[in-house]
Amino acid sequence: MTGVKNGDTVRIHYTGKLADGTVFDSSEGRDPLEFTVGAGQVIAGMDAGLEGMEPGGKKTLEIACADGYGPINPEARQQIPREGIPADIPLDLGTQLQMQSPDGHVLPVTVVEVTEETVTLDANHFLAGKDLVFDIELVSIN
Repeated sequence: MTGVKNGDTVRIHYTGKLADGTVFDSSEGRDPLEFTVGAGQVIAGMDAGLEGMEPGGKKTLEIACADGYGPINPEARQQIPREGIPADIPLDLGTQLQMQSPDGHVLPVTVVEVTEETVTLDANHFLAGKDLVFDIELVSIN
């Protein structure tokens, strides 16, 4: 048998955790995740960590934030004048909203601060700046 290499389509079961053990995602109870290794469909640390694995193999990948969702980008936070937000939009901390970029892309943002004058929205991925741990089982190489 040949292990996983760049360009292979693989199917994996996984549990993604933060460094403190908090689970943020899992394929448990779902079909395995299928993707092409090296095609940028998953974070870089996942692609690199699967190399050489054989079907049925299990491993734990410890992925630094630089190989995951990257560091927190302070420029991805934006203060908006509160009067520029329609009154029917909920502004509770942690609320997920969508904005449209000048070039038309939809951008998910999170409400991170609310004052009488401004609302601060954060477009960083919720896992940015965090080291990640994935328990992986390689189901198949296609």
